[in-house]
Amino acid sequence: MSARTLVITGASSGVGRALSERAVRAGYDVLAVARRGALLGELATELVGAAGGIATLTLDLRAPNAAATIVRGALARFGRIDVIVNNAGAVAAGPIAEQSDAALHEQYVVHAVAPLALVREALPELRSHRGHVFFIGSGVARIPVAGLGAYPSAKAAIRSAARIARVELRADSIAVTYVDPGAIATGFMRRGGFVGPPGHLTVSPETVAQHILRALGTRQATVNAVPWQTAAVALGELLPAATDALLARFPQLVGGDRLAIPSEDQAEPPNTQNTSAPEEPARSPVEVALLPLDNRMRRLNMHVEFVTGLLEPGASLDAGEVALRWAGMPNKNERALAREVLAALAAAGLLREIGDGRYEVPAR
Repeated sequence: MSARTLVITGASSGVGRALSERAVRAGYDVLAVARRGALLGELATELVGAAGGIATLTLDLRAPNAAATIVRGALARFGRIDVIVNNAGAVAAGPIAEQSDAALHEQYVVHAVAPLALVREALPELRSHRGHVFFIGSGVARIPVAGLGAYPSAKAAIRSAARIARVELRADSIAVTYVDPGAIATGFMRRGGFVGPPGHLTVSPETVAQHILRALGTRQATVNAVPWQTAAVALGELLPAATDALLARFPQLVGGDRLAIPSEDQAEPPNTQNTSAPEEPARSPVEVALLPLDNRMRRLNMHVEFVTGLLEPGASLDAGEVALRWAGMPNKNERALAREVLAALAAAGLLREIGDGRYEVPAR
């Protein structure tokens, strides 16, 4: 029997990438679709030799006939389609009443029109294999947050559409699952110009991906990756006036603070924490090198573990590549931090500058 085939949009980063990795390693075949071809190529390289197969398709979901192109690509590579995971996302920050036609169009197409078009084009395959469709939602579908443009209303549209599709496709034995992922620890909000939710309230993309994989077996109608957050959203939905007032006063609860963009030459204050205190664990050489950037790294959600993972002996690094691997679509602030991190590692002897802004990790 052929392996089940998943089509995953928005597969170059975040939940889409995490799900693609886990699905292929679990033996599924995956067509990974996204706009960023370089990141898809990295994903495919990482999965060479895994239990399942992977094919990639670099495509903008707003392109004419994008849905038909995806279906043709999946059938050409794997011969079947069993599961569609509509994960791709787009946000254009700002007041919804001031959004351009292009910004409104992108958000509604990516979140509502394109997912439904993909289901329509894949319908014969989904019927043949008792297929499964996932729509990735958001808490803002139920509690709209000001300043996120049309993103909340587009997510509300697909939440409603998922419920309708579930009823209509039941007779065809096609499962439809709406996923409320909770606040995810990705760069999505930062790329929209916001700080993003506090770290202690976020869930990892890997955790959400695991919930989705589990739902392939249970075929449940709804996946709540963070149940307590879903419950809090439901309560807020019952008290709209109080919730709006609370979020207006404390936007940081949902990551709605605007991202400050300091000048690239603005120095970060050093971390003055007493590192010699007996209860303080020993710091690694990487942590010591990055201490002057600690505050900035915390604010922009760059983790020491990510930086440490870059230091493969013999690897060649530059700031642009590092920023791309970390943030996906880096802004000016993220690119500047990537440059400063590499410079700090070089100053500590952990990297060797080889010219043209590139660095080499010394062999051990």
